[in-house]
Amino acid sequence: MLILGIESSCDETSAAVIKGSKNSEKVKSLSNIVASSVLKR
Repeated sequence: MLILGIESSCDETSAAVIKGSKNSEKVKSLSNIVASSVLKR
């Protein structure tokens, strides 16, 4: 089973794809990314 998780706040948005199984407690992160509107100085 693949799960897409999305989180958003006022200045950041992130997404992740994880792979899991109904018959197992093992979960593997396949990808994640964070986008921010905060300027780095």
